[in-house]
Amino acid sequence: MKLDKLKAWFRQASFYAEEAYNSPYRSAIARAKREQDDLFMLLIFSEMMGVPNPASYYTLELQPLLMERFHAWHTRMGMEHSPLDNIKCC
Repeated sequence: MKLDKLKAWFRQASFYAEEAYNSPYRSAIARAKREQDDLFMLLIFSEMMGVPNPASYYTLELQPLLMERFHAWHTRMGMEHSPLDNIKCC
């Protein structure tokens, strides 16, 4: 019984120590993830924007999966409306 309480206390202390250590880096990690996602979206939709994409054959099948995230991406990039004529999301 006492050993279980001690293990639970150490688990809780480990959780709080990990949270305290990681908290300053969360915004940097989130920013890096957004930048990586933005680059990925640019690669996926570059062919439609007129930029030659050497990997278009492989990225074409990903477009349906990313359409729901397209609106958030183009607004984050500073575009009020969709930059693509054939994709209306707003």
